[in-house]
Amino acid sequence: MAISRSQFDFDTFGVARFQENEDVSCLRDIHPGAPYLYLVVPTKHVGNCKSLRKEHVPLIEKMEETGKKILQKNNVTDFNDVTFGFHWPPFCSVTHLHPHVLAPASQMGFLCHLVHRLNSYWFITADQILQRLNSMS
Repeated sequence: MAISRSQFDFDTFGVARFQENEDVSCLRDIHPGAPYLYLVVPTKHVGNCKSLRKEHVPLIEKMEETGKKILQKNNVTDFNDVTFGFHWPPFCSVTHLHPHVLAPASQMGFLCHLVHRLNSYWFITADQILQRLNSMS
């Protein structure tokens, strides 16, 4: 199921879209907790991290690549200071897969750091997702 503009009109909600192609769109978060906070949204509906299967590996890689491209366009070059990950169910309020791209991670606010905490029960990195998917038979 693809999301159409009639289902969610980004312009109506004042959401800035970047790096849009047939697979993904990159959106600036309306409540950024870091200098750069983007959401990478797949065009075709994918429920959440737990619904991913091995065939989603190229999508996750494309989402990660898109997030890096938008950061590079904003002159972010230190990818060691970037957080890229997903909220792990049931700790997600939106049932459409969308990784958070945050940079510089060292400048995240307290609440943002808590919500996007690495190695927590509620947030999983793209690398962890890819490792999980690649281990599936």
